Amino acid sequence: MDPKQMRPATLAAQAGGVIDMQSGGIVPPIQPSTTYARDRDYAQINPDNMYLRYHNDAVRQAESVLAGLEGGSAALLFPSGMAAIAALFRSVPNRGRVVVQSGIYWGTTLWIRSFCERREIVLCEVDASDGAALAEACAAAPAHLVFVETPSNPWMKSVDIAAAAQAAHGAGALLAVDSTAATPILSQPLSLGADIVMHSATKAINGHTAVLGGVLVARETTPVWEMILEDRGAAGAVMGPFEAWLLLRGMRTRPQRVKAMSANAMAVARFLDDHPAVETVLYPGLSGHPCHALAARQMSGGFGFLMSIVVRGGREAALRVAGRLDLFHRATSLGGVESLVEHRPTLEPQSGLPEGMLRLSVGIEDQRDLIADLAQALGQ
Repeated sequence: MDPKQMRPATLAAQAGGVIDMQSGGIVPPIQPSTTYARDRDYAQINPDNMYLRYHNDAVRQAESVLAGLEGGSAALLFPSGMAAIAALFRSVPNRGRVVVQSGIYWGTTLWIRSFCERREIVLCEVDASDGAALAEACAAAPAHLVFVETPSNPWMKSVDIAAAAQAAHGAGALLAVDSTAATPILSQPLSLGADIVMHSATKAINGHTAVLGGVLVARETTPVWEMILEDRGAAGAVMGPFEAWLLLRGMRTRPQRVKAMSANAMAVARFLDDHPAVETVLYPGLSGHPCHALAARQMSGGFGFLMSIVVRGGREAALRVAGRLDLFHRATSLGGVESLVEHRPTLEPQSGLPEGMLRLSVGIEDQRDLIADLAQALGQ
């Protein structure tokens, strides 16, 4: 079967249809060489491979699967999610203009602010979950790039991707969507009009908390995309073959992992929503969430594995709850098979987050055990 005709679960499980034809192995092979030989006439033995900074089979295989899962024409892997974002923003010319969603991952915000200041790029930050505000920001002046994150981390706000694409294109800009918290299993930004979708592959794409990586997937291979491709190789922002092999290995179970995590997260969110020690639950799967209707419209198969809660009593109460948890590991990151808890205000003291906020990444454990762990930590 042509990989383009495979449904997501089949495409992932089959690793894009890759078989090692030399050995017959059904697991894609890994070639760690940093350089590739030429014959006595100085022709490349494999015309696709010259040097690791540009060419590696494991990287190409993982990129092919990711492009297929997103419905894109091409994908590029990077050594981290931030490296992918940096490559995207380096395509913006000096003294250009970008529109960026506020309240997204703090590391992204800090880097973009610093980068734009250095390059004299006009930066407009706007709450993109407010469609009218985003449209107004885009209409104010021509732009090169509009960057949004949906659902956002840690506020869990959703952005209307189709409306954002219309606003961005009206300003002459590309729309890039950070879809890390949704994954290609739950959301397809390119089908809704986005030009580029970005993921921190460190998270649920790998799913085993053992690979650092990032990816950009393009709807079409435009001149901007070619610029990013050339910049990646020349600047050396590449993923190594072992990491790409591990990433491809993790992706083979991703559809099942993400669906199980999403189902667990929904059960956990419902439990927390009724708990007297919890002031607020931020999870788009809850009917009372302000972005629930939008999330339901542009996500399928679940609402993701990530949520934030605000514990009554502020910072000290939230830290006490985190300290009592047994199954939720106190660690930074999200999207792995194990559940994690994080007090984001400790790491982001200047971000304006409520001091009682805890971010939960829900894994694939039995949801009854996760709920029991939260119950005892919260005091019920």
